[in-house]
Amino acid sequence: MTKPDYPRILVTPPGPKAEKIIALDRAWSSPSYIKAYPLAMAGGKGAMVEDVDGNRYIDFMAGIAVSSTGYNHPKVVAAVQEAAGRFLHICGTDFYYETMSRLCERLGKLAPGKGKSRVFLTNSGAEAVEGAVKLARHHTKKAHLISFQGAFHGRTYAAISLTASKVKYRAGFGPLLPEVTHMPYSNPYRGGDPIAAAKEVFERTLSPKDVAAVFMEPVLGEGGYVVPDPEFVRYWRSFCDEHGALLVFDEIQSGAGRTGKWWACEHHGVEPDILLTAKGLGSGMPIGAIVAKESVMTWGRGTHGSTFGGNPVACAAALATLDVIEAEGLANARKMGDRLMKGLLKLQAKHPCIGDIRGLGLMVGVEFVKDRGTKEPDSKLVEELEQRAFRKGLLLLSCGKSVIRIAPPLVLTEYDVDAGLGILDECLAELKH
Repeated sequence: MTKPDYPRILVTPPGPKAEKIIALDRAWSSPSYIKAYPLAMAGGKGAMVEDVDGNRYIDFMAGIAVSSTGYNHPKVVAAVQEAAGRFLHICGTDFYYETMSRLCERLGKLAPGKGKSRVFLTNSGAEAVEGAVKLARHHTKKAHLISFQGAFHGRTYAAISLTASKVKYRAGFGPLLPEVTHMPYSNPYRGGDPIAAAKEVFERTLSPKDVAAVFMEPVLGEGGYVVPDPEFVRYWRSFCDEHGALLVFDEIQSGAGRTGKWWACEHHGVEPDILLTAKGLGSGMPIGAIVAKESVMTWGRGTHGSTFGGNPVACAAALATLDVIEAEGLANARKMGDRLMKGLLKLQAKHPCIGDIRGLGLMVGVEFVKDRGTKEPDSKLVEELEQRAFRKGLLLLSCGKSVIRIAPPLVLTEYDVDAGLGILDECLAELKH
């Protein structure tokens, strides 16, 4: 078998073509964009990304867990082309078309739990969060919302009111949504007793009977790729049952097969009342969904809608994506996730700066520390590692205080895993010696 022709760095990035694009972008785009490093993409295949200067990279981040089937999976591309050839759009809030109805059925049947679910389609994860806030308050006739420290639910107003991963997302944008309390999230590596902390709040400042919904990421995303203790998740399910609140699982980053199961909550054995999905659902096409129990989705005709949500081309991409994930993505996420974890554990034994490795399937966090005893985060090392890996042909992104998130396309191969780990090993050796 011929060895893959990537990673390869033909010209130190950014090359001359990339520099022109970067200059244009800096002249005209919003300064709010982050731009982690100077990657100007031209194309890709599977877990390989090629930039405009011909450099090729192994992709360990998939556009933040979005490109779930890689960059041009033939089945997804064919579905998009066929749908676009028929008609580009008609508003699903007002009219019917088959792909929208089929996608709602598919997601409703894939929802965790045995009861029937109904589906509202959105353009993004943040839109799904916004809609879920409306639905929860409408259904329960209560106002208060609980989210968690470290959470990321988006950057629109209700979403940033729930978000608590970085202060920059909130600073200067107030007043934010009222009636929101942030509780500690379970972090087995860092310790603490988040359940006791929550009970303290309920004893002193917040009546449980006032809570409309608890918004939780079953695996913390932006906050550090933290897999919580299952007891923590079960506590909040019991809390919602006892006090008439809704449990909302934000699976925008963790869902659609990323953890080796359709939904990360399946690993915890806990069923939500509302599940939110987006990112990898459409292989990069803009689509998300609110999936709620039929008994919960009680808002009336015309109370919520979307001009573009459930666009027919995006729906076609989502249906094809779900087919690909079912046929190959779920099993591969488990297989490659296991290979990745074993390789990372070997690196941990070799590099003392790796404090913790955690994850499910192909949603893996590697936390870097200055000292394993004190567990002091090493954010500077992570910044340097991200940039150095990019220059060697590996795409990484950080999260939390000092965590590298690994969320590659679900079609990642053994070669991709091994070659990516090799670059990671090389970078760490250079940074520490």
